[in-house]
Amino acid sequence: MKPLMPKQHGAWAMLILPFALGMEAGNPTWYHLPLFIGWVLLYLAIFPFLLAIKKKNAAPYLPSFFFFIIPALLSLSIPIWKDWRLIFFGLLMVPFFLINIYFARKNRERSFLNDLSAVGVFGIGGLASYFLGIGQLDLRAATIWFLTMIFFIGSIFFVKTMIREKENITFRRISWGYHVLLITAFFAAGFSWLSLAFLPSTIRAIVLNRKQLSMIHVGVIEIVNSVFFLVLVFYFL
Repeated sequence: MKPLMPKQHGAWAMLILPFALGMEAGNPTWYHLPLFIGWVLLYLAIFPFLLAIKKKNAAPYLPSFFFFIIPALLSLSIPIWKDWRLIFFGLLMVPFFLINIYFARKNRERSFLNDLSAVGVFGIGGLASYFLGIGQLDLRAATIWFLTMIFFIGSIFFVKTMIREKENITFRRISWGYHVLLITAFFAAGFSWLSLAFLPSTIRAIVLNRKQLSMIHVGVIEIVNSVFFLVLVFYFL
């Protein structure tokens, strides 16, 4: 059996970046390794699960779901054994997951609200990574969460203007306005390094708009942009 794999290449950046920032900003421990493995496997398990809901036929997708979910739970049990309070982060994800289920049932996975829900889940993963290192959430954790949220909301705008909303002038203008507002606001507030961190996002949102790029190319662009953002936040935060 070949397990089903998600095809949203840019989503890998959303999965990894918040986790990496949370781990680096906190106190990295070896427990982060099983947490990360479990986190990735959980993401892979959710894909066939939502497909089963969408298609209203679980049988073809259950093998892939169990292929990923069993080792995911085993791996996650290790950091949870260290600090059982990590369970609360899983509970925080439940409302967002229910939103994903709703849109899967409606066959509207590309809804903007559904994408925002996914970003919310990934952000909670970053908070869990931070919490595992130092055993608490503080202002620094909130800052990392906020920055990753607004960064990936920009990614949602960009991807949609490149694919499903590429002929939507209003959506395009909202995307441009959002990106320009971010770098302007950070610069005015005295955080010029954050303006720099979000500058490539703004450039690619404007310059690449309506270019004929495949989904794979768009995903690769998002991964490269995310790495740039990650490095700057690592350095300055």
